[in-house]
Amino acid sequence: MPSATIEVRDLAKTYPGDVRALAGVSFAVPAGSVFSILGPNGAGKSTAMKILTTLARPDTGSAHIGGIDVVRDPQQVRRMIGCVAQRSGVDSSATGRENLTLQGRLHGMSGRKLARRVDELVEQVDLTAAASRVAGNYSGGTKRKLDIAMSLIHRPQVLFLDEPTTGLDPEIRAEIWQQIAALAAIERLTVLLTTHHLEEADRLADRVVILDHGRVVAKGSPSQLKDDLKGDAVQVDLIEPRAVPAAHRALAGLEAIREVTIEGCAVRARVDDAAAAVPLVLAALAADGVNAVSVTVARPSLHDVYLHYASRSLSELEEETTR
Repeated sequence: MPSATIEVRDLAKTYPGDVRALAGVSFAVPAGSVFSILGPNGAGKSTAMKILTTLARPDTGSAHIGGIDVVRDPQQVRRMIGCVAQRSGVDSSATGRENLTLQGRLHGMSGRKLARRVDELVEQVDLTAAASRVAGNYSGGTKRKLDIAMSLIHRPQVLFLDEPTTGLDPEIRAEIWQQIAALAAIERLTVLLTTHHLEEADRLADRVVILDHGRVVAKGSPSQLKDDLKGDAVQVDLIEPRAVPAAHRALAGLEAIREVTIEGCAVRARVDDAAAAVPLVLAALAADGVNAVSVTVARPSLHDVYLHYASRSLSELEEETTR
């Protein structure tokens, strides 16, 4: 089955209490591509996903998947999409194969066709060793693989992944990334991904959109957005957290420095000329009695793009996610 495009135009959604989740959001996802929505909690990511997966209706605007209006024909859209939610949909009392078989039957599949599809997915997502075990005994990473396989059982044209690797160890996260990329190519899927891991979006996405307070504040390919962010990134790593405020003040007082942000025990900033700025940074820190573990310079990353456009820092985002 060929992949489908996603078209979103001027979506707006307000919840009771005058909480504006979306305020005229527009973007397009080309068929067969991986697209990522970024933004802090409350930016509108989940609302956009709910509308696109037919779980919510917009107040105004439109959304189409493969040319089908998600409001006017939700049943047809549901047949075209697969979805991996933040919380696992796995039945912990059933085996991996039983979970996949049940999911297939819910989509009207049966017999040899279903059995062959289960075998294909068990191999594709590397569940061979675990497929016959009860899913309640799976690790978090293995359960996530099963979630992904279940979403693909009916060969959807579009796959929605809502923070698919949150809470996973870095090694397992990297493995899931590899599998998502491979499955997107093998299944010819259009993939829409929301994530709090900027490296995830940088690694997987052909294009990204950054939302903040229900509006699109930036969109483009990761490389394009990084190139548009002129200059260099300077990061000062500190020994003690209590030195962070002083370091922040020292850097914020320099004319050559802009966009000073705090990330844990580090202070980050943007500069036009790193070679000229670093000596000034070191002198300012020394004048305020701040000892730095290191001062590093790098070209802009997607992390820097996010900090430039979003109103809340990544550390705040991670704290919200943990809570």
